[in-house]
Amino acid sequence: MESLIGLLVAAPLLGALVLLTGGRRLDRAGHWLGTALAATSFVLAVVLFFDLLGRADGDRTLHQHLFSWVPVAGFQADIAFQLDQLSMTFVLLITGVGSLIHLYSVGYMEHDPRRRRFFGYLNLFLAAMLLLVLADNYLLLYAGWEGVGLASYLLIGFWQDRPRAATAAKKAFIVNRVGDIGLSIAIMLMFTTFGTFAFGPVLSSAAETGEGTLTAIGLMLLLAACGKSAQVPLQSWLGDAMEGPTPVSALIHAATMVTAGVYLVVRSGAIFNAAPDAQTVVIVVGAVTLVFGAIVGCAKDDIKKALAGSTMSQIGYMMLAAGLGPIGYAFAIMHLVTHGFFKAGLFLGAGSVMHGMNDEVDMRKYGGLRTYMPVTFITFGLAYLAIIGFPYLSGFFSKDEIIYAGFAKGGTQGWILGSVMLLGAALTAYYMTRIMLLTFFGEKRWQPDAHGHEPHPHESPATMTIPMIVLAIGSVGAGFAFNLNESFAHWLEPVTGLAHGDSPVGHGTVSLAATAVMVIGVGAAYLQYGRRPAPVVAPAGSFVTRAARRDLLQDDFNHAAFVTPGTYLTRGLVYVDHKLVDGVVNGLAAAFGGLSGRLRRVQNGYARSYAVSMFGGAAVLIAVTLLMRAV
Repeated sequence: MESLIGLLVAAPLLGALVLLTGGRRLDRAGHWLGTALAATSFVLAVVLFFDLLGRADGDRTLHQHLFSWVPVAGFQADIAFQLDQLSMTFVLLITGVGSLIHLYSVGYMEHDPRRRRFFGYLNLFLAAMLLLVLADNYLLLYAGWEGVGLASYLLIGFWQDRPRAATAAKKAFIVNRVGDIGLSIAIMLMFTTFGTFAFGPVLSSAAETGEGTLTAIGLMLLLAACGKSAQVPLQSWLGDAMEGPTPVSALIHAATMVTAGVYLVVRSGAIFNAAPDAQTVVIVVGAVTLVFGAIVGCAKDDIKKALAGSTMSQIGYMMLAAGLGPIGYAFAIMHLVTHGFFKAGLFLGAGSVMHGMNDEVDMRKYGGLRTYMPVTFITFGLAYLAIIGFPYLSGFFSKDEIIYAGFAKGGTQGWILGSVMLLGAALTAYYMTRIMLLTFFGEKRWQPDAHGHEPHPHESPATMTIPMIVLAIGSVGAGFAFNLNESFAHWLEPVTGLAHGDSPVGHGTVSLAATAVMVIGVGAAYLQYGRRPAPVVAPAGSFVTRAARRDLLQDDFNHAAFVTPGTYLTRGLVYVDHKLVDGVVNGLAAAFGGLSGRLRRVQNGYARSYAVSMFGGAAVLIAVTLLMRAV
């Protein structure tokens, strides 16, 4: 079975190669080829999953060594894969949800003239993410990490003729490069400390290494995770990334890019366990981002950007849980998987709405769409209930486990973390109910555009609705299946460990509290948006509302803190270059040029001038000689 591991990556990589180099002859069938190869990778993943299930817990780590990548004395980097319970979970999520998004894209991108290229990029995205989670060493992981960054750049800016899309792609690329510096530094520190990049030696030796070194490595890994998973302070790219086609948003938010940071932290758990200061920073980043993203989601009228704020917040839950160590690792991944179902369903549902509304994204111009798009309404509604933590749907189980793990941290810190997560649950219920009410309920609010064309909402084709139905089923039942006898936590335990902590409140109390704040959030949104007509133009609102609409001024802060000082620094360097460096160089050149010009006058080519010069020189020598003798 080990020989199948490399094929997981090879299938979508082959699709990317063929679709991006095959030319126009593949335009008519390229989308089906890309979808088939993504599905092939999923089928292989299912086969490998059942093979792992049939093995004993201690025999569930498979290795495949392909070749030595960089064989140098004292420096060994291999192209080798590791499949265990953690990577298997990600492989199933990436290939399963990714295949559904490919199928959805067949209908969504039907009229796009560059559809073949789009599917090539989708395949490349899957291949890079699979390489990332299957690598058995950090250097190969880094290759997948950069591949994900490249694929996201290509997909976010796919409609490159639109200036906003091109700008968004560039922004995502630059912000993620900041995070990538952290990962590269962490890998260098690992090599100088452990003499290797491989997971096994690095993680097994972490407990015996100095805490200061591990803290530095952990903080650099966290910086990388913040970039890919859009956590504070590297979160500014995520909202703008919605300029790409909607299937890209679903793929980034549910199955690939934003999950990479959580994977990196959990995979490196042994390092963080031995570096409590770095672990605390992970908790703080997750808690801050959890609330930050939820507040942003409450104020957005663009349906995709509201969901982007939601993703930021939900990844904050996962990052916070990962910072709790063995208490939270398994539940961070559990929420990541359930989130993959309902967030993909929400984004695909948003795309379905846009498909029927002439690509309109402003929810204030929707209203009453449940009667026009019943399948979209039901599937979106089930995903909505899952994300707000409605009892016994998937989000209810995974989010409650994280909240309980926060309380289990113990002491004052446990109470603070639990309270912050309950606040996030209330905000989640509020902004998601707001999205539901503005989109599917009330009276229709759409109007003809500037050309007199009025939207005619209609249900999407089967290639789009079937993936939405499958994801809705996962949104309903995945959490219950995972939580049954703690099956998911025990599945991951050999890799992540499992501890229960010492919570001052029981599971039942946490569930009641989470359900109560969920009801409060739903009620507040209903009072504001369900009992009265929503204005087509958003009111000005308070300062907090205006700030939230501008992503809590994150771009303003980045501009003031980095862009403006960078601009002045650049101008200063240019001034120094022009006035000082160029001044010295040009001054020397002018001096030598002037001296040369004067000396050139002596060489005029007239014999009489030379004779006079010789006579004058001789006279001077005679005079000097006589003067010296006289003295």
